[in-house]
This record gives sequence, C-alpha cells and structure tokens, in this order.
Amino acid sequence: MGISNSSTGPTQSVGSMKVNLFFAILLIAMTIYFLWWGLDYTMRQQTTLFIVATAFGVFMAFNIGGNDVANSFGTSVGAGTLTIPQALGIAAIFEVSGAVLAGGEVTDTIRSGIVDLDGLSVEPNQFIYVMLSALFAAAFWLLFATKKGLPVSTTHAIIGGVVGSSIVLGITLGGTEMALSTVNWGKIGTIAISWVLSPLLGGVLSYLLYGQIKKNIIEYNDRTEAHIGELKANKKVLKQNHKEFLDGLTESEQLAYTSAMLRDQEIYKDDDCLVEDLETDYYKELYKLENERSNLDTLKALKQWVPIIAAAGGAVMASLVIFKGLKNVNNGMTTLQGFLIMGMIAALVWLATYIYTKSIRGKHKEDLTKATFIMFSWMQVFTASAFAFSHGSNDIANAVGPFAAIMDVIRTNSISTEAAVPPAVMLTFGVALIVGLWFIGKEVIQTVGTNLAKMHPASGFSAELAAAAVVMGASTMGLPVSSTHTLVGAVLGIGMVNKDTNWALMKPIGLAWVITLPVAAGLSAISYIVLSNIF
Repeated sequence: MGISNSSTGPTQSVGSMKVNLFFAILLIAMTIYFLWWGLDYTMRQQTTLFIVATAFGVFMAFNIGGNDVANSFGTSVGAGTLTIPQALGIAAIFEVSGAVLAGGEVTDTIRSGIVDLDGLSVEPNQFIYVMLSALFAAAFWLLFATKKGLPVSTTHAIIGGVVGSSIVLGITLGGTEMALSTVNWGKIGTIAISWVLSPLLGGVLSYLLYGQIKKNIIEYNDRTEAHIGELKANKKVLKQNHKEFLDGLTESEQLAYTSAMLRDQEIYKDDDCLVEDLETDYYKELYKLENERSNLDTLKALKQWVPIIAAAGGAVMASLVIFKGLKNVNNGMTTLQGFLIMGMIAALVWLATYIYTKSIRGKHKEDLTKATFIMFSWMQVFTASAFAFSHGSNDIANAVGPFAAIMDVIRTNSISTEAAVPPAVMLTFGVALIVGLWFIGKEVIQTVGTNLAKMHPASGFSAELAAAAVVMGASTMGLPVSSTHTLVGAVLGIGMVNKDTNWALMKPIGLAWVITLPVAAGLSAISYIVLSNIF
C-alpha cells in the first residue's frame, strides 16, 4: 500500500500499483547491483554471510526511512506544506545526497562506544554475529513501532541491539560478570536521561518560539483582518443609510444634495483632499473610513517579525548542515569560517524574506493568513531540506556502521575499530531509506504531523526550527539528546500553545521510547544464539 496523501480522514493511497511497483523494483535492483559489487569487494569470502548481512542492512535502512525519515517530514506533511510525493522528492535528493556526499569515508564499528570487547578473545565471525543480530533486532523493532505509528530512536534501537548480542557473546567467552563489565553503563544512563531531556528541551523551545510567533504575527493578523472586515461592514452600512436618507428627501432637496455630492466626488478624487473640504455627511464618513483603512499597516507583523525569524532559521539550519551534516567531510573548514557562512546565509534569507513582504500586493494584503502561511511554507521547505541532508549524513550510520563492520571483517578477516564505507553502501542504503518512507512511513507521519497536535506552516516551521536548534546546541554542549524525541517534544510544545495536545497518545510513545533499548537487546540476544548455531 502507498502512503496516504492526507493525514486526516480516510487513508487514501497516493501510490498507484505502477508507482509502488517502481519503488519495489528500484530497491530490488539496487540490492542486486550492490550484491554483485559487494561480492567482488569482499573477494567472495563468506558469501552466505555477506548476502544475509546485506539483506539485514538494507532492511534496517528501509525501516529507518519508515520511522526516522517519516518523523522528520511529519510536521511538513501535517502542516500541509508538502504532500507525500513532494516530501519523498525532497527526501530522495537530500537524504541520499547527505548519505553519499557527507556520510563519511569511515564509521565506528561499535556505535557510540557502547561496548568494549577488547578484553574478550573475540573471533571475527563472532563479531559478525554480534553486528548481524543488532541489525536484525533493531530493524524488526523499528518495523513494529512504525506500523503502530510510534516514532522511536533508531540510535537507541541499534545500541540496544549491540548491547544484547555483546552480552551473550561475553557470557559465552568469559561468564556473566565479564559480559556485563563490557557494557558502558554510563552511556546507557545518558540514553535514559535523553528520554526526559530531549522532549523537554524541544517542547520548551518550540513553546517559546511558537508562542511569540502566534502572539506577534498570527494574532496581530487576526486582529487586523477583523478590523478590515469591520471597516468593510461599516462601508456597506454607510451606503445603505445614505440610500435611505436620499429616498426620504423631497425632489428639490434631492437635486440640491445631488449637486453637493457631485462636487464632493470631484474633490474626493484629489490626493490632498481633507475632510473639511467636503460638504456631504456621506463623503465625510466615507473619507474617515477609507483614511482609517489606508493608515492600517496590514503587513506590519510580516515585515517586522518574519524576516528576523527566517534569518534565525536560516542560521540554525545552516549550522545543522555545516557542523553536523558535513562533519564527516574533511574539507578543512574552520569554526570561524562556518560561522561566517551561517551569517551570510542568515543575511540572504532576511533580505529575500523582507523583499518578499514588501512585494505583497492586492488581495494578499488583506488575506493575511494566506500570505503568512505562504511565507512560512517556503521557510519550512528549507528547514525540511536541511534536516534531510543532516539526517542522511548522520543517522544512516545506524544501519551503515554495523554493516560496514561486517563487510570489513569479511574482507580482512580481522576486527578493527573503524571500517571503510564505500559510496555504493551509502547509495544503496540511501535508496532503501526513501523506499521505506514511501511504503511504511504514513503512520508515523500521521502521528507526528496530525495526531499529537494540529499543524499549519507556522507551527510546523516552529517545531522543526526548535528541534534543530536543540539538537545543534546539545551536540555542542555534549548533552545526550535524540533528534526523534526532540522533534516529538517540539510538536507537544506547539500543542500546549494551541491547547490541543493529545497527551493520551504520548503514553504509548513514551513507553516505546523506554522499552526500545531493552526490547532491541532481547531480540538481538536471541538472534545471536540462533545465528551462532546456524553458521
């Protein structure tokens, strides 16, 4: 089934059978090509293990697309800024580009230093089983959570998988005490902290940001539109009262009054006309109403606030790309150069947005809601694109890290702390991300974009910007946060401002966050036992 085109109402498939077939064939073709390439890369050693590892790795990337990528684009789709096909197009370009261009040439073989196997006499194949089990467990837990519409952390899932299989391996080689000592329990503690810290920081920042946007822009626009509507209604009343007044005059009085009206009509056309120059009550009242309308600065909020917010958003998303998305690229860029680029992007975004506000004409000056949402829609596309690039360059490592380790061990028959990541791996897994988003991403998109809180372009932009700012700030300060949990918290912050947060839905989501690591660890432990007995 294709992904629904709308987050409300009955689910409608946006994918015809031909489109679904295209994506299925694309993934199969890429996987077959990768197998053909990979068999030569691994010098056709342990062919069966390599094929199984490829299947698990691609399956993991598929489920990352269905959960993590869908979570990232949920606010954009829920806000109506992007349709599913448009989100897919942006994801395809920026996720794959991030994976291939900035995914890094090497990756840690043990994600985040979560376990230390140096004290154990681990054979290469035992290490392969550890990573295979982690991929299998994380992928199936992600699939389950995704089908339930629960956004969970893929990083926590893969860490749990590595911990579970490593403990079983440790018990096999050195007993329970030694096995437990290989786990970095401090790292597990930081993950537990992130369950609270991530949504809290995301929620607080989005609450403050969107609260200001709602107060200074949306509510100002609402008051202005109401004022414009009141002036229009008063003009209608004035015309109706004038007609009734004219009908009540005698013929001679009508003639004299009409002559005065004609004189006022000519005077009224002059740009320097003053109310004292007019004779009739009708034109005097009309002058006051239209003068009040012309002095009403309908675009004040858009001109004053939106360029500043857009510039801040440009700076944050640029930092996300420069310091997080491109961190694996050895381009020699200094921190100062990165900040200068951020400043230039912020200035350009401010200028472009300000010029756009100055160019608003005609009915858009009175349909302020539409004009506002058009501007925030463009800004949200920018934030979604930056998120996608950063995600493709970083979080795909949750699938690539263990798989690259397996490939490296098969190829060299030795265990190293880092493994090479050929571009073919990034491209294949990047395609799997997109196909996963297409086939199974709709439930998570609906949860994040609609079910937790109602979204529109301004609130969706606020959630994405707040989440990006928290992720960047926390990364800089070394705080343990999850991008998935942070974005969910940011959506909750929006709901708190609008007083429509679906707190009941947070119960299963919060439970899923807490059990992700232990469930993945349990599945991985079982998988390790099965694999070690099969091969």
